[in-house]
Amino acid sequence: MRLSWSSLRVLARLLLVVPLATAGVATLVPAASAVSASVVSASAAQSYRVLQLNLCHSGVNTSCFNGANVIQEARDIIGARQPQVVTLNEICRDDLAQLAPSMGDGYRVFAPALRPDGTPVRCVNGDEYGNGLIFRATGATSFSGVYATQDGGSERRVYVCAEFSDLTGCTTHLSTTGNVAMAQCKAAIAMLRDRGAATRPTFLAGDFNMKYAPLFGQNVQNCNSAPFFRKGDGDVQHVFAASMGFERTDVISMRYTDHPALLVTLTRP
Repeated sequence: MRLSWSSLRVLARLLLVVPLATAGVATLVPAASAVSASVVSASAAQSYRVLQLNLCHSGVNTSCFNGANVIQEARDIIGARQPQVVTLNEICRDDLAQLAPSMGDGYRVFAPALRPDGTPVRCVNGDEYGNGLIFRATGATSFSGVYATQDGGSERRVYVCAEFSDLTGCTTHLSTTGNVAMAQCKAAIAMLRDRGAATRPTFLAGDFNMKYAPLFGQNVQNCNSAPFFRKGDGDVQHVFAASMGFERTDVISMRYTDHPALLVTLTRP
């Protein structure tokens, strides 16, 4: 059968289109896979809520001490906000046991502030006074330390941390003397950087006794350095985080202590 010139032209167009269409599918598959991988990666990131509390519960500072009321208030906030970790300053050691059920009795650790002679600072009830962490997770190990730079007062400032297989979390309460607080903050950030903050989720939360104040006094942002970023409550409480993302900051007023609650929602793989 002989084909007309018009039929041959149609056939030629078909022969040209088919390979191009096939090639188009081949080149689109990797692109579609890349989009899917990106979506999976984004959806795989989990929210990680860090709740920072300074409870003023030693009883020494009578202007902000409200006894057991602040413990109940902390329980209420934990129940409402469901954090993955609570970081605590100005607490008594036994406060951890009272707050732990609100966190599912997960891993907890406490480190007392120290007097110049190395003995623990005490609450008015005789219990040790200092800083603590309560996680919903379990299976961590803890470490703590005393800063080399101190202000010469009656309280030597410390940090305390918990280290999981895939995350390191710490809390601290720094000096009320600005330049000393800055030296302590930089030392804590350097310590965590040396422990691998660039490659594993890491956070440091607490009362730093420094504000984000570029034009006034010690600016807490000057403590920040890569790979960390900082989020704060507009006053002296902050969360520094590395190898994590950021979602939002919530500042929650509290009636029975002199600091608000700071809730920073991070993301982690």
